[in-house]
Amino acid sequence: MNEYDFDILRLAGLGYCCAQIVVQLALEVQGKENPGLVRAMSALCHGFPDTTGTCGALTGAACLLGYYAGKGTPEEEEHERFALMLAELGEWFERQYGSLYGGIACSDIVADGKPDTTICGGLVSACYGQIMTILVENGFDPED
Repeated sequence: MNEYDFDILRLAGLGYCCAQIVVQLALEVQGKENPGLVRAMSALCHGFPDTTGTCGALTGAACLLGYYAGKGTPEEEEHERFALMLAELGEWFERQYGSLYGGIACSDIVADGKPDTTICGGLVSACYGQIMTILVENGFDPED
């Protein structure tokens, strides 16, 4: 069990979905609130555009990478390793879970795309942990 697993349970209990939880965890680490961002993440819940789409924990994690490494203002440029970090995340997820569940779509992982806390909670935790690892390995401080 990771130190953030209780936070995942707390956020799930508040009604947040997989993609929202991944982002909300990072905001809490930073001591920030961004209801608009969390609300936007709800579009990725349970796969996009529907349960036959990619797992929301993975797409939420990809968005979290963008939150840290993507372009945010006209003056900024995306981090030079952003595309590589996204590729690393995708390859990791496919290797870890794609082969286990027969794909990376929400409906591949959980029956009929219906959230299953025992599966989805573990995926959210693993994705968040992998993002934190990728960020630190690429020189980011997740608390900034």
